[in-house]
Amino acid sequence: MRAGRRPLDIQLILVVLLLGLLWVAGGASRGDVMGQPVVRGGCWAIVAAAILAGPRPALDGARWLPWLLVATIALPLLQLVPLPPAWWQALPGREVLLVPGDAPPWRPLTMTPGATRNALASLIVPATMLLLLAQGGERLRAAMPGLLLAFITAAVLVGLVQFTGARFNHPFVNDTAGQISGIFANRNHFALLIAMGCALAPPWAFADREALRWRGPLAAGLIVLFVLTILATGSRAGMLLGVVGLGAGVALVARRLRRRLSRAPRWVLPALALGIVVLIGGAIAASVLADRADSVNRLLTLDRAEDVRTRALPTVLGMVAHYMPFGSGFGGFDPVFRIHEPLALLKLTYFNQAHNDFLGIALDGGIAGLIVLAAALGWWASATIAVWRAPADEAVLRARLGSAMIALVLAASVFDYPARTPIVMALIVVAAWWLAHGSGGRPRAALPE
Repeated sequence: MRAGRRPLDIQLILVVLLLGLLWVAGGASRGDVMGQPVVRGGCWAIVAAAILAGPRPALDGARWLPWLLVATIALPLLQLVPLPPAWWQALPGREVLLVPGDAPPWRPLTMTPGATRNALASLIVPATMLLLLAQGGERLRAAMPGLLLAFITAAVLVGLVQFTGARFNHPFVNDTAGQISGIFANRNHFALLIAMGCALAPPWAFADREALRWRGPLAAGLIVLFVLTILATGSRAGMLLGVVGLGAGVALVARRLRRRLSRAPRWVLPALALGIVVLIGGAIAASVLADRADSVNRLLTLDRAEDVRTRALPTVLGMVAHYMPFGSGFGGFDPVFRIHEPLALLKLTYFNQAHNDFLGIALDGGIAGLIVLAAALGWWASATIAVWRAPADEAVLRARLGSAMIALVLAASVFDYPARTPIVMALIVVAAWWLAHGSGGRPRAALPE
C-alpha cells in the first residue's frame, strides 16, 4: 500500500450503496410497488456483505436501539402465529372472517396476514442501517451528515424537474402525475425530507472550521432552495415542518455563530440575521407572486368540511376502540377500514392509511404496539434532555440534530405516515444512533460553540 493512502472503509461504501438504493426505490410505503422488492433484496445483499466483510458491531452507548428494533420486529411476528379457532374468534371484530357452513380454521391474530408479512419484511431496512452504523468507524460518523445532505439535495433536484412541468414517471414508486413529490409517492413525505435538510445544513456547515468559508454560503443557498421547494410541493404540513426544521438548524449553531462573530462589530450579527430573513422572505414572496407557491395556495383555500382525513377521523377512532386490546394487525388498514367505512365517505379513490400514525399504531398493534411506542418516545425524551444538558462537542451536536430529526418525524406522523417508507425508516435509525451516542453519559471535553 502506498504511504498516505487510506484503506477502503467497507462500511462507508455499504452505507453509500444503501442510500443510493433508497434514493432510487425507497420512497413508497405500499407493499405492491416495484420499489419494495428492489430495496429489500438490496438490503439483504448488503447485510450479507457486512457480515462477511465487516467487523463485529459495537453497540456501546446505543444498547437501547437494538432492543427497540427487536420489539418492533416481534410485534408483527407474534401477530402471524396461528391460533386455535376458539382463540381468534374471541378477538374483537373477527366475526367477519367466518365463512358460513365451513369449520373455522386456525388463523393468526392479524386480520390481514399478507399485509402483516409485508410489514414484517419492511423492517429489514432499519435493521440494515443499524448494522452498518454499529460496524462503522470514525470515517463513517464524520461523513454521514454530508452524505445525508447530498441525498436530500439530489432528491430536491428531482422535485425541481417535476416543478418545470417535465413528465417524470417514477418506475419504483406509485407517484401521482403532476404532483411535486421528488423521490416519494407522497408530497408530505417529500416535504418532511426537505425539512430535515433545513435542520441538517447549518450543523454540517459548522462541523468543519476550515471548510466553513465555503460550506457556509453553500448551506445558506441550499436552505433557500429547500424552502422554495417545500412551497412548490403543495404540502401544507410541509410548510410548518420547514419552519421548525430551519429553526432547529439555526438553534443548533447559534452559539458557534455568535462565537465566530465575537470579534466583529455588534451590528454584524443582527445584519446577517436580517439579511437571511430578507433573502428567504423575498424568495417566498416572489414565489407567491408568481403563483408558484402551491403550499400557500392550498392553505388559503383549505375547507375542512371537504377534508376527507378530518371526516374519516371519527371512524378511525371508533376502529381503534373496537379492536382493542389486541389490534387488527399491522399493515392492514385499507381492508379493515373498508369494513367500517360509512356511506358518506365512499368515493372513487380509497383511504389507504389513518393519516395519523399514532392512531395507526394503536389500531394495528393494540396495547402491545402502544407500549413499544411509549418506550421509544420515553427513550427519545430522556436522551434529548441529556444531550441538551451535556457539554457541547461534535458528538453532542450530532445528537441534538438527531433529536430534532426525530421530532420532525413525530410531528409529521400526527397527520401522515412517513415512518412507513423505507427512506424515513433509515433516517430515523441514523438520527437515533446520533442521539444515543451523544447521550451515553460518558464525560467529554467541551468544544467551543
